[in-house]
Amino acid sequence: MTETTGRMWRNYAYGWLAYMLLLAVVLQLADPSTHAYNWRGLIPMLWLVPQALVLALHWPLSGWMERRNVSFAARGLIHGVGAPAYAILSYGLPGLIYGWTQPLSFYVWPVLYSMMGYGVIATAFHMIRANDARRRQEVAVQQAHALLVATELNALRSKLNPHFLFNTLHSIIALTRRDPTAAETALFQFSDMLRYVLDTEKTGNDRVTLDDELRFVRDYLELESLRLGPRLKVEWELDANAGGHVLPALSLQPLVENSIKHAFNPHSRPGRLLIRARVNVRTGMLILSVGDDGPGADIGRVRASNGLGLRTVERRLQLEYGTDEGLAIDTSPGGGFVVTMAIPLAANDKEFS
Repeated sequence: MTETTGRMWRNYAYGWLAYMLLLAVVLQLADPSTHAYNWRGLIPMLWLVPQALVLALHWPLSGWMERRNVSFAARGLIHGVGAPAYAILSYGLPGLIYGWTQPLSFYVWPVLYSMMGYGVIATAFHMIRANDARRRQEVAVQQAHALLVATELNALRSKLNPHFLFNTLHSIIALTRRDPTAAETALFQFSDMLRYVLDTEKTGNDRVTLDDELRFVRDYLELESLRLGPRLKVEWELDANAGGHVLPALSLQPLVENSIKHAFNPHSRPGRLLIRARVNVRTGMLILSVGDDGPGADIGRVRASNGLGLRTVERRLQLEYGTDEGLAIDTSPGGGFVVTMAIPLAANDKEFS
């Protein structure tokens, strides 16, 4: 409000100076017979200074009305009395001091003109305060929305991390029954993965580069390969220019975990997992996809499912980038399962730098 007030007072002063300069020019042009400027004719203009000071009282008056939440009708009544009182005093006071030099009818139009000036200043001050209040309300709404988004994002992360940890520990426990040595190796890999999760939470910024996320996914796949053996075949198609771009941590791994869970766990036959990453310069998007050649599913049942992984990733993308098209699913019974994620490059890279 201080910045608004300072700017308002500067504009108010400049407006009155411009008005006085205009009157000075008009007075000179009104009598073209005089070659020298009539400086004595400017003396009555000095009366504009106290008028400007009196009208400036509208600013604290409008502030009082705003703080007291004065109704529109009450404001109209106050100004309905104030406008004629100001106009009459503007011309009545000089008349009492210097005497009435003109008939009373001569002062009708100047009084109406003063009332109009009163109304213009009062309206301008009320509009400035109303506009400032609207901006403050917009900022408050934006801050509340940002707080709500941050709270929901934290809630989603708190759901995703225990979900991932539980599933990974469950896989290691299952492995210990068949191959204790492999399970020990898996525990060391799991410790590296856990460090990745904790580091993103400790810094308070879960933005990571694609290279970091891919290293995490590779560790996860190596751990899963200890359990699935030759059944799991992974192929990579990675754009060399994509690795330095940024995405939310733990956003790619749930897509991989979803394919592992639904395409490989229920079946004994080998399967193929294809992970792609590319930069679409035309749309300014980082495109990531995870696909498998598993049994697929009915897309309607997938959308209606209460599964945590895909739903959480999709909601995170909606909250962080304001888009409902960040996650696309392509599947059909017997046709495999492909999930594609689109992440804006500019928003992430700017925040990460």
